[in-house]
Amino acid sequence: VQLQASGGGLVQAGDSLRLSCAAAGITVSNYHMSWFRQAPGKEREFVGAVRDRVDSTFYASSVKGRFTISRDGAKNTVYLQMNTLIPEDTAVYYCAARRPFTPSDKWPYWGQGTLVTVSS
Repeated sequence: VQLQASGGGLVQAGDSLRLSCAAAGITVSNYHMSWFRQAPGKEREFVGAVRDRVDSTFYASSVKGRFTISRDGAKNTVYLQMNTLIPEDTAVYYCAARRPFTPSDKWPYWGQGTLVTVSS
């Protein structure tokens, strides 16, 4: 299984950015897919997730209303659309995957991370 995250970069506060997570070895529509992030000096935190087969999404309170997760089955890719970015969103963003009916705190498949830097 390979997850390739991309799309990070340097943006200004208020800007938007879309991250991509291209998968190989799994079908993203059949897996729970998630995004996490880790800011400098902080622990990794959950950002949001989309369930398998349906488009039910869940978000951390800190990003709800600003970030949106979507999935393109044809491209086997999951996206994280980030709007109204703030400096506190600065972090390395990771995508992750797990099979349905597995523990929600166990994500065995991870991408390599993509850095998002938001300047004030």
